[in-house]
Amino acid sequence: MRKALDRGFTFYLPLVCYAIFTLLPFYSMLTLAFHVGGETTGTFSYLPIPFTLEHFRVLFDEDSFLPYVRNSILVSLGTVILDIPLALLAGYALSRYRFRGKNAFMLSLLATQFVPTAMMIIPIYIIFKDLGLLNNLIGLVLINTTFELPLAVLLMRTFISSVPIELEEASMVDGCTQARGVIRVVIPMLKPGLVAVGAFCFVGAWNGYLFALFLMSEQDRYTVPVGLSYFLGEFNIDYPALAAGSLVAVVPVIAIFASAQRYITGGLAAGAVKG
Repeated sequence: MRKALDRGFTFYLPLVCYAIFTLLPFYSMLTLAFHVGGETTGTFSYLPIPFTLEHFRVLFDEDSFLPYVRNSILVSLGTVILDIPLALLAGYALSRYRFRGKNAFMLSLLATQFVPTAMMIIPIYIIFKDLGLLNNLIGLVLINTTFELPLAVLLMRTFISSVPIELEEASMVDGCTQARGVIRVVIPMLKPGLVAVGAFCFVGAWNGYLFALFLMSEQDRYTVPVGLSYFLGEFNIDYPALAAGSLVAVVPVIAIFASAQRYITGGLAAGAVKG
């Protein structure tokens, strides 16, 4: 009995505290979005009583928030579509081949994750201006693809390393070329890894703020994170509309991780076998 209590205090109690710390802001946002009060003060309510959908109606009746959602979906899907094949090719090369500078290249990929995004805004803005990609969703897809690719390559390399190379060699003995062996043997076994990498790229592009703010000059080209900032007025803040918009913004992320949870878990577990 004492061991069970000690285990509960040492293991479950920290998890409960972490869950409360993580979920309390989300719950407060949920109650604020559905609660009648708090129009100007954003006062917290333990229960959304009296209940209302007025804040969501105002959000969508203005016909200004839907373009943000559409732009975020297009940019995030475009980022995933470009990142997956590029990460697959680069990850396969890093996993299966030995070449000079391989470790230095992987270290440089890892080092890019430590560079603050804000440092790159000015040079990227100048380059995109010269290329005519300012205020263009295609440019936003390209820049998100570039910044999400290093982590996607490192993850994909780990996932591919977990697939035994003997399976590819057996397929080539049976008459498959290397490319066909990858398509018929490796890729089907990478389904959890592909879903995991795609989910991380989607969420990274969906949450992107700085590039969408500085590279887009027209309001109808903004994404959801930038669009939410319009609820922060100069003299007051529309807390309920901001909470409703935040809920709309978080729904796709929750839906992706909920529907692909077993693939993401399986992919991460498979990627942990070999590094």
